[in-house]
Amino acid sequence: MKLNKINICSFLVVLFHSVGLAGFLIPEFEQLFIRLVPFHLLLMLFLLVVTADDKSTSLKIFALLVYVLGFLIELIGVNTGLIFGGYTYGSALGIKLWATPLMIGVNWMILVYSAGIFLEKFKIGSNILFSIFGALILTGIDFLIEPVAVRFDYWSWDHGVIPVQNYIGWYLFSFMLFMLFRKMNFRKENSVAIVLLIVQTIFFLILNIAAI
Repeated sequence: MKLNKINICSFLVVLFHSVGLAGFLIPEFEQLFIRLVPFHLLLMLFLLVVTADDKSTSLKIFALLVYVLGFLIELIGVNTGLIFGGYTYGSALGIKLWATPLMIGVNWMILVYSAGIFLEKFKIGSNILFSIFGALILTGIDFLIEPVAVRFDYWSWDHGVIPVQNYIGWYLFSFMLFMLFRKMNFRKENSVAIVLLIVQTIFFLILNIAAI
């Protein structure tokens, strides 16, 4: 395999998720790897930035908007319970502002960008249809994330029940972000983003299976 930026960063995505998976599955290392979650998210964001090959103002504005909107929707959600239902953030995602982790906006950025890049491969002409499928992908990923997040103290739900409202909220908000993705004019190609989306999905799927 030719050693280029894409291949090296793709390898790092697989490597760090593999190591993280082992860390979460081995009880002796679990707490250590929970503390490393914010650093892992920042590393994945860095790998996406390095491989984007797009320094346009449009991409920067898109990333900033997704971060700010993602943080704000979670801030409103966690402090009111009106959007996703009643939930509280634990310590796994790091530093909080108004009970909302600063890293949650980064998580939205990574998910929306990666899923959007993946969907672009299918040449969907309609922005609405694109956003429908994008929101389905993100809601499906959230379905895999939720049990893992509760188990490893990312967040917890009131009365220990994940409400249907959460998935409706995720779908509608994701739909809006994918419409933004399509409207913004930046280069929508990044092989590492696709690798990251697939590897993340497998990561959470395995953790769910392991918990059965």
